[in-house]
Amino acid sequence: MRLPLRLLPIALVPLLAGGCVAKTAWNVATAPVRVGSQVVDWTTTSQDEADRNAGRKLRKQQAEEERQRRKEEKQARKDAERLQRDQPY
Repeated sequence: MRLPLRLLPIALVPLLAGGCVAKTAWNVATAPVRVGSQVVDWTTTSQDEADRNAGRKLRKQQAEEERQRRKEEKQARKDAERLQRDQPY
């Protein structure tokens, strides 16, 4: 008769835990799948991300070309002014 009274608290733990044990078991069982899908997400590039990266790269390239063009124009103006100054009348 003593044995069933000792087992009663142990038997009530899952009921009192409110599904915590089942939820934990589910989380442990599904963790490898979630981790695997996260790794795949990190290692692949979606089309949206690829488009965004291509646009960013293009804008960066255009900005660099514009800076280079301005620099060359400035140098050409300086050269023209120097040539004009150095020419005898």
